[in-house]
Amino acid sequence: MRDKETEGHSRKVTEMTVALCQQLGASSEQLVQVRRGALLHDIGKMGIGDAVPLKPGRLTDEEWVEMRKHPSHAVELLSPIRFLRPALDTPEYHHEKWGGSGYPYGLSGEVIPLTARAFAVVDVYDALTSDRPYRQAWTREQALEHIQAGAGTHFDPHVVQAFLHLLDKG
Repeated sequence: MRDKETEGHSRKVTEMTVALCQQLGASSEQLVQVRRGALLHDIGKMGIGDAVPLKPGRLTDEEWVEMRKHPSHAVELLSPIRFLRPALDTPEYHHEKWGGSGYPYGLSGEVIPLTARAFAVVDVYDALTSDRPYRQAWTREQALEHIQAGAGTHFDPHVVQAFLHLLDKG
């Protein structure tokens, strides 16, 4: 409802995350939850005033404090809906990092749900390869180099390898 760019992003990352999770061995039942969670991954941004998520430039430190609340807002919005509870892993944990420096909880490694680890790779790839108000899109090669460099710190190395394999097949 806020902007068409977000809608297109959500659709792209959903399809790619479902394919990646399928490659990682997710069951058909899990893939239903992956699809729901990916589509709803940024719904928590509705709890943040428009000035922050729609800002054309870089965010200030104070604005980042607000933006980092969106995973918690997503849980607050979605957890009362019983059938969506199994899909909350992606909205809640997609900004956690393999090395523990992410948010909102600072989780690390395999403590982060696999679906959120998979989504994180896809989300960053799509964000980097898309134009933003504050920068031009990166090339596919630049984005993949960034993701590979982040394997073991930002991203699960196994998921990165599966993602690279998925892109090679496509």
